[in-house]
Amino acid sequence: METTVLEMTMQAHPILFHATDWSSIPVTEHRGETGTARWRTIQHGTLRIRVVEYSNNYLANGWCKLGHILYCLEGEMTTELSDGRIFTLTKGMSYEVTDGASAHRSRSEHGVKLLIIDGAFLKSPKNNYNPWKM
Repeated sequence: METTVLEMTMQAHPILFHATDWSSIPVTEHRGETGTARWRTIQHGTLRIRVVEYSNNYLANGWCKLGHILYCLEGEMTTELSDGRIFTLTKGMSYEVTDGASAHRSRSEHGVKLLIIDGAFLKSPKNNYNPWKM
């Protein structure tokens, strides 16, 4: 039986049950090309979980090639892919992408609050990659 990257990550760094009070997690600020992103981050081995707030008129300061699972908690944002496609996310929507699959950058005109999960489990295998294999 094949072991997935997620299974290997969880075996190496098990996460014991705990509740997170996100208001108690320290904020780090990250400047965009315009605006600011405020991150509250917890780390479990290679798994990173963040609540991120983009300010009004936020534009990421570069193209990101890393994978994420992103869920919109409040507000609205657009994500532009390097091929020119643009996607709008509003409350209750998400996007998912693996490392290296689609370079992207985000912007928010009126601010947005997101839950973002990323880590080693989003790395795509280099050999014999089949995205449809379950």
